[in-house]
Amino acid sequence: MKIHKMKIFLNILLSICTVSLIAACGNTKAPEEKQEEQVNTNEPNIVELTSGQYKTANIQLDSIKDRPLSGVIKVNGMLDVPPQSKVSVVAIMGGILKQTSLLQGLKVNKGQVIAVMQHPDYIQLQQDYLDNKSQLNYLSQENVRQKELAKENVNSQKTLQQSSSNYQSMKARVQGLRQRLQMLNVNLTSLEKGNIQNTVNLYAPISGYVTKVNVNIGSYVNPSDVMFEIVDTEHLHAELTVFEKDIPKIKVGQKVRFTLANEDKEREATVYLIGREISTDRTVNIHCHLTAEDRQLLPGMYLKAFVEAGTMDKPSLPEKAVVDYQGNKYIFIGSPQPKSQKQQTANVYQFKMIAVKAGTNEVGYTEVLLPENFNRQNTQVVINGAYDLLAKMKNTEEEE
Repeated sequence: MKIHKMKIFLNILLSICTVSLIAACGNTKAPEEKQEEQVNTNEPNIVELTSGQYKTANIQLDSIKDRPLSGVIKVNGMLDVPPQSKVSVVAIMGGILKQTSLLQGLKVNKGQVIAVMQHPDYIQLQQDYLDNKSQLNYLSQENVRQKELAKENVNSQKTLQQSSSNYQSMKARVQGLRQRLQMLNVNLTSLEKGNIQNTVNLYAPISGYVTKVNVNIGSYVNPSDVMFEIVDTEHLHAELTVFEKDIPKIKVGQKVRFTLANEDKEREATVYLIGREISTDRTVNIHCHLTAEDRQLLPGMYLKAFVEAGTMDKPSLPEKAVVDYQGNKYIFIGSPQPKSQKQQTANVYQFKMIAVKAGTNEVGYTEVLLPENFNRQNTQVVINGAYDLLAKMKNTEEEE
């Protein structure tokens, strides 16, 4: 009897455990289904509005249309000077720098003494000139005498030719020495009076500012060494680097707006010359003249420029249709017809945020550079209320 009651008790206990286990399994499965359903509804870059929110935000849609906008080409470049405005000063003959007062940034005028050089070779060159000039005077007189003797048939024709040859040879030698002394800036008038200089002066070939000083007093300078560099900054120009694909859009006379790397002030220039050679990086140099001279500008300054390449039809949207989010540009696309949301009776409007790039901005419209495979004909873009959609998306992300 006791054994029979024990069997009934064990059967009841086993039934209770089985029911509890089934219930527990059922409870763990339900949350998984809910969680999966919730994830599927949260698509990235998607924002939804109810009918009421859609009307409050005054959402308006339109297709992307081509509008005439100024064709602006963004390029980089630097300020430079023409070759005739930049001079490297060298010593014609090697020598020792005796004196100079030049410093970088110093203003010098054309013809100003910028250095004094000395070397024994300078003295020797002047001595050679005086000696050969004296010989030239003697040979000149001798040649005249031989010509007179030849007229009287006193000397031979060979003697006259030899005299004439010696005279012409010495004349050429003296002329060569004279030119070398002039290149050294030796005062020939004073030298021919017997005044030999032990130093020679170097003069500024142009007016401008000293940009390089490569020597110091007491140093020996070779003829190939650049001692100083002088730049005339009154004729600065902008040297732009334009990619090969943009060259057909560039024309002489087009306006250029540019800013320096360290400031926001905008300056103007004009396209003056277009290079005729494509470099290895597929770019062409464009030479532009500044509209107004500015003495504060220096050669070598980097700049960002905008070349106004005329008016062209470009895909564009109203400025308020393009939103800025985390440093990037976006637009919202959607359908003017509402979509039924799952498990709800109310209709919702769904919009998707698309990344784009902004180009020219003019007269309230912004050029948009669309991603590949973007179907302009069958895609509606939010042209009013885009910032409301962005705010709604941000709020939804914060709530999640």
